[in-house]
Amino acid sequence: ARLTSHSCRVDRPESTDPAIRMTTVHNFGVTPISCHSWSGDRKSLALSQNSKDVGLFTSSGSDWKQTGLLDQHDLRVTSIDWAAKTNRIVTCSADRNAYVWVLDENGDWKKTLVLLRINRAATCVRWSPEENKFAVGSGAKIISICYHEKEFDGWVSKHIKKPIQSTITSIDWHPNNILIAAGSTDFKVRVFSAYVKDVEARPSPTEWGSKMPMGNLMKEFTNSSSGGGWVHAVSFSPDGSKLAWAGHDSSISVADAANDMVVMKLKTNLLPMSSLTWIRPNTIAAAGHDCVPYTFTVETDSIILGSAMEEDKKKESSGNTSARSKFQNMDKLGQNELESKLNYTHQKQISEIRLIEGEKGNVDKFSTCSLDGKIVVWNLKTLAGKMKDLKI
Repeated sequence: ARLTSHSCRVDRPESTDPAIRMTTVHNFGVTPISCHSWSGDRKSLALSQNSKDVGLFTSSGSDWKQTGLLDQHDLRVTSIDWAAKTNRIVTCSADRNAYVWVLDENGDWKKTLVLLRINRAATCVRWSPEENKFAVGSGAKIISICYHEKEFDGWVSKHIKKPIQSTITSIDWHPNNILIAAGSTDFKVRVFSAYVKDVEARPSPTEWGSKMPMGNLMKEFTNSSSGGGWVHAVSFSPDGSKLAWAGHDSSISVADAANDMVVMKLKTNLLPMSSLTWIRPNTIAAAGHDCVPYTFTVETDSIILGSAMEEDKKKESSGNTSARSKFQNMDKLGQNELESKLNYTHQKQISEIRLIEGEKGNVDKFSTCSLDGKIVVWNLKTLAGKMKDLKI
């Protein structure tokens, strides 16, 4: 992997004490950030700025220094996942390929091509909880379950095909390392078995079913009886008994496997969400086209919309703008004075939510990346203490 020198500015909030900061803004310029992932020690960051390359950054005081560049893809990188335990990075791209990157003794990232066997773009990738396999969704109506083959000494895949009818947009692993949820553009959410007998023991029964041969469809949900639009994001609850998803009809849905597969659905007046995760056993954080994360509380038989995780900032007074500040904005922010400015930290659609501190169901910090070139870290403990309307 080539190495180029690069640094980014970190916009510090009003407080300099990390313990009481509500948000920390990492500004990587004006180029959109399409996906990102953190290393196991959370000191390094992998991100793709809507290009075919993945930049690796390491925290250096108040700056980020670029320490590596993963540049083997031919088309735009669509997803990244950095395995916390094994320190392996997997990337996938619109070029229909995926690579596993391993750090060698010389400090260089060495790639291994994954045999995906797909003829359309790879759209999303996630390591399993045990990090002994990973799943790649694609536009080929296929989920590739990839694992390391000892004899071949490489990464091979098994396919989940039926009854997928369209592009896979999102995937999430069940805590048992066997089941996988997938959302797609055919308005469906499905739970499959991704059991690979070559690398793991026979699975135990779950609320989703007991028969789990590779590729078995455990359950299928329709986003809405009238369609409901694409499914943008899926996430299992911390104990794996519930499955949440976000649809393009601005809805959040939760299926409860322990309660006869009952589906709860909340249609909001917000713009569609593009990513979600469980921050507490019964609380979901979701973000997307509204440019700010929102909380949702899952009750026994309903979902309740909480509040935005950021207070609406007062609009800055227009006043007389000097020529100097006008050109500074155009240079640094890609903005001119005719463009409107949102009253939130993010100025454009949030692409993805990733956990930083804590685990699913007990999250202390998470990050969001956006098309505005920023990565924002949200401190839930501080947010809950300082915002009266925010219930976490």
